[in-house]
Amino acid sequence: MSVALLDTLKEGKLMTPEPREIARHKAAIVRNALSRPVRYALEAGLLKEGDSFFDYGCGHGLDVRLITEKGFISHGWDPHYFPDQPQQPADVVNLGYVINVIESEPERRAALQKAWSLAQRVLIVAAQVLLGDVGKGQLAYGDGVVTSRNTFQKYFEPYELKNYIDSVLGVDAVPAGFGIYFVFREETEAQAFRAQRFRSHSTVPRVKKHSKTFEDYRALLEPLMQFFSERGRLPIKGELANEDSILTEFRSFARAFTLVEQATDAQEWAAITEKRKQDLLVYLALSRFGRRPKPSDLPSPLLTDIKAFFASYRQACETADAMLFSLGQQNTLSECCRASRLGKLVGNALYVHVSALDLLDPLLRLYEGCASRAFGQMEGATLVKFRTDKPRVSYLFYPDFETDPHPALQASMQADFQGLRVDYRDYSNSTNPPILHRKETFVALTHPLYQKFARLTKQEERWGLLRETNTIGNHEGWQRRLCECQCVLKGHRLVRLKGDSLSDTSM
Repeated sequence: MSVALLDTLKEGKLMTPEPREIARHKAAIVRNALSRPVRYALEAGLLKEGDSFFDYGCGHGLDVRLITEKGFISHGWDPHYFPDQPQQPADVVNLGYVINVIESEPERRAALQKAWSLAQRVLIVAAQVLLGDVGKGQLAYGDGVVTSRNTFQKYFEPYELKNYIDSVLGVDAVPAGFGIYFVFREETEAQAFRAQRFRSHSTVPRVKKHSKTFEDYRALLEPLMQFFSERGRLPIKGELANEDSILTEFRSFARAFTLVEQATDAQEWAAITEKRKQDLLVYLALSRFGRRPKPSDLPSPLLTDIKAFFASYRQACETADAMLFSLGQQNTLSECCRASRLGKLVGNALYVHVSALDLLDPLLRLYEGCASRAFGQMEGATLVKFRTDKPRVSYLFYPDFETDPHPALQASMQADFQGLRVDYRDYSNSTNPPILHRKETFVALTHPLYQKFARLTKQEERWGLLRETNTIGNHEGWQRRLCECQCVLKGHRLVRLKGDSLSDTSM
């Protein structure tokens, strides 16, 4: 399809001469596993014990059956496959890939509103988003296309989908993945979910100074240590299950924590506090894009966090806004990328493994958060690419990153902040895809495979394989380099070719 035709299609200007009878039911896909939206909801913990689930437009009903097997009360309705089933309220309602197959805009809107009316806690909305050419041989119809199977598809622009949900329902939908949004009935639950997405991981500092006094109270103090590592502060009344026992023994949490600090490294606890403070600033900065919550909209633990780290909620928001506005200066982002101790800087971009995102400078975390909030993060993303010269963030998918010594790029998704659009590229059928080298540079030192990756890089450097960087960035160039050096890879080790046999000289 030409660019001009696609632009016309997006604007809704091109119509078929006569109305068509669209076979909506043929859009229902036969699957053997949970749909992506429902899987995301489970992984996010939205379905809790005793919750009910309803699938509005359930197609063949697989999600209903699989959710029932997981112990939840589950029902579904579909106008073609299950028309006689009642449309009933539930804690969690799924509207998965329904609005994009409805060719009538008023019916599309009505379906979204009806599903929302049934959702008592959370509505899941998923729709097809436009990642490139919608394909040849499809007939433009209304604001979408008619496929060869006589089904209709409305391909939303990524940012358009959120705007549509928000405008129809009067909400601020939360992106959960690419083309998938959660809409919460209660604002406190929405804010808890948003904040949790930007909570970095911390572990309880190790005990370094063993003493009889600490060991005597260790079992009593461990819940306090765990709480502090999760929230970066001491608990208030009612937040700790064994608080009565601790207060009986020590009279205050502060006195109890003094004993903890004596047995551990106090600086590590201070670092956790600072990390939690930065987590909150990233969350509050991103809330500026929607309806920034009032203090009364925040769950109690989150509001207590803010009060512990900042003079006031207002001061926390002002600090967060200053961070956000600084992203408008491209040189600020460039300096952050170049100064980053994490990731691999190549030309005008910093590449970081997704497992290390929460260890980055808060400004870079906020930069990526702007992309994932607006468009959703690419499923299975391996690396995040931060451009230093343009306001763009890319998600790169290397499915064999951990097992392949030089994994090939399978797909990429670039979020352009200026154009509010997403560009997608598929390399899965390429015979000469880009590949990675020096994998340890993308991950943190704490990554479980860091040493394994680093050993291979050192060996490749000794054997001279990495000298000509301009020729080894793709599969074919790398294979030629291996042949020139008369070696092959055996897992994450190099072995020499000797005649028709392999000689392992990696050690």
